Amino acid sequence: MPASTGLSRVDGQPLSDFDHVRQSLGVIFTTRLTSRVLARTFGSAIPGLLGQPLTPADLMKFYLAIVIAVELWEPRFVVTSIAYPDASNSPKALGQGRFGVRIAGGYRPNALAGDFTVAAAVSVIL
Repeated sequence: MPASTGLSRVDGQPLSDFDHVRQSLGVIFTTRLTSRVLARTFGSAIPGLLGQPLTPADLMKFYLAIVIAVELWEPRFVVTSIAYPDASNSPKALGQGRFGVRIAGGYRPNALAGDFTVAAAVSVIL
């Protein structure tokens, strides 16, 4: 039996295991803090950082926002590194305001039950 299940926000099809976690991370990263009426602290600071210059200080804020959001809201994933893959960050893409990151980490399928053992190394590309 899968450790976690849910439905796809796109097509309503069942999701399980890390696919469900990947979708959850997407929801967390795209939800602006204070935007949910009954869950004001849910989400991340990432939407508020979009459109900022790509300075080293702003990149550090972006990375920090990712780690904090994951630590607060998704116990089934632990961040081990954040990098920006060359393929998704060409000069043309950056000039158009598109910036991609790869978040590597560990999948902890039983974290909701209190078992924080990492079962697999996984990555998410934003």
